[in-house]
Amino acid sequence: MEFIIGLIVIGGIIGSSMIKILNDWERGVVLRLGKAVGVRGPGLILLIPFVERMIKIDTRTITMDVQPQDVITKDNVSMQVNAVVYFKVISPMEAITKIEDYYFATSQLAQTTLRSVMGQYHLDDVLEHRDKINAALQVILDKATESWGIKVTMVEVKQIDLPKEMQRAMAREAEAERERRAKVISAEGEVQRAQKLQEASNTLAGSPSALQLAYLQTLTEIAGDKSNTILFPLPLDMIKPFMEMTKKEN
Repeated sequence: MEFIIGLIVIGGIIGSSMIKILNDWERGVVLRLGKAVGVRGPGLILLIPFVERMIKIDTRTITMDVQPQDVITKDNVSMQVNAVVYFKVISPMEAITKIEDYYFATSQLAQTTLRSVMGQYHLDDVLEHRDKINAALQVILDKATESWGIKVTMVEVKQIDLPKEMQRAMAREAEAERERRAKVISAEGEVQRAQKLQEASNTLAGSPSALQLAYLQTLTEIAGDKSNTILFPLPLDMIKPFMEMTKKEN
């Protein structure tokens, strides 16, 4: 009885080492006596017991969070930057045989590349042209990991942390810029107002009747406020006919 149980256990061990099932997104690199002999999967995989073994590789896109890195920009501004890298294994054989740990290696390469690339830009370029930096990081990482069977599909700079004193300086600069724009807009408004007044003045100067109508309109607007007593001069042109009639009667 014990012998039968022992055979069943041994058979189970051999069966588990011989039969493997891989999901649709998995591939298996088969090693025969330590030598890579091919890539298999997905589906049912049969291995030679105690002779072959298999290493699973996930071929889906992997999201890697790059830890915050201390970076000094080209204009000597210190900051912390982190990023996210999207990559996938396109050659399982090379990912196993060409690099010890492709995930760790890609992570370390991403950190050093992030510091190197960010150090080539001024602070203003880092803040304004993040898409350009993302593209540069993606190209460098993809080229470096190509021999490992890795394809870097996208790199995104997630967050840029500036020192407190730099944040305050940028806030003051932004406030000064807003004040400058407000003053420029106000000055442009005054210029336009002066131009319109000049045009109106020229128009009224060429038409005495229009000038009198504008004067009467102004008097009407002032008279609408009944809480004030208003004294206003009477144009001589309006009373000149009456003055001439008085002289003729005398």
